[in-house]
Amino acid sequence: MSLSKFYLNKLEAIEKKFEEISAKLSNPEIISDPSIYAKLAKEHSELSEIVEVFREYKKVLQQIKESKQIIEEESDEELIELAKEELKELVVRLEDLEEKLPILLLPKDPNDEKNVILEIRAGAGGEEAALFAADLLRMYQRYAERQGWKFEILDANETGLGGFKEVVAKIEGKGAYSRLKYESGVHRVQRVPITESGGRIHTSTATVAVLPEVDEVEIEIRPEDLRIETMRASGHGGQHVNRTESAVRITHIPTGIVVSCQNERSQHQNKATALKILRAKLYELAQKEQNEKIQKERKSQVGTGERCEKIRTYNFPQNRVTDHRIGLTVYNLTEILDGDLDEFIDALITHYRTEALKQEEEKMSLAA
Repeated sequence: MSLSKFYLNKLEAIEKKFEEISAKLSNPEIISDPSIYAKLAKEHSELSEIVEVFREYKKVLQQIKESKQIIEEESDEELIELAKEELKELVVRLEDLEEKLPILLLPKDPNDEKNVILEIRAGAGGEEAALFAADLLRMYQRYAERQGWKFEILDANETGLGGFKEVVAKIEGKGAYSRLKYESGVHRVQRVPITESGGRIHTSTATVAVLPEVDEVEIEIRPEDLRIETMRASGHGGQHVNRTESAVRITHIPTGIVVSCQNERSQHQNKATALKILRAKLYELAQKEQNEKIQKERKSQVGTGERCEKIRTYNFPQNRVTDHRIGLTVYNLTEILDGDLDEFIDALITHYRTEALKQEEEKMSLAA
């Protein structure tokens, strides 16, 4: 493929903007204003990768032109053979750059670099669903460890057999949301439960929600909209549990959203953590409302991760994991549950980027 005029015009405009920002960043008046300088430096950083790749693209085009000129005009056979070999390598490199540049031009998800609030709930299947929720929690914890991210459980509602009715965790690390955002949805397990004496295979589900952690400035929570209750914490956790009213439950009155936290030692810490979870849920609600408006104008919506859809099945008898959105099936269930998720995550990112590119091309054809 070769880049269309639409893409080339966009890239030229971005390079021009990048150069303008570079000039401003060396202006003493800009340097003396920390807020303006920080804003421009951030924009400069965001544009630097695409400009670097575009400049390499133009350099490779020039080198291809020069190699072709040598092949056509030179009489030295050895020099011609060298030019031909170089031309083959340059054409491959050009194709790579022509694939990469349109992806870099896609609108950036502003949440991609944020930390994650991970919420897992047992669905249909009773105790077996709660045990599956615990398996999923461990899977994401192991994946976070593999990525070098910090993983912290914020709140948990455990069952007697070691499962979870609901568990909320925080994952901190560079690009955590960008890697995990497509994990939101209904996960289904097919296996013989430990509670099943007849050896029959049961199907159970658990719901996963991946929410970006939200700064206070992004979502305003008015104190008068909150009902805050304190209670004694329950479950394992040391001497402080059950002795003081350290657990906190917050109800957001306008939306009816309820969050709770009991894992911290003090009521103050639990309240701060619960507000973090609430802020993420309110942000998700606002995004969902915005997506619904967009869906009325579009036939399809890329990457919404609607949790009403079954997205993945974990089949124990066949050692099989299938992602239904992209039709990818692998037969290494044990490794997947141990956090080896990159094959699925990479495939999902590629799939949704391809869908986004299709939409961009549709826009281009309509604008032409």
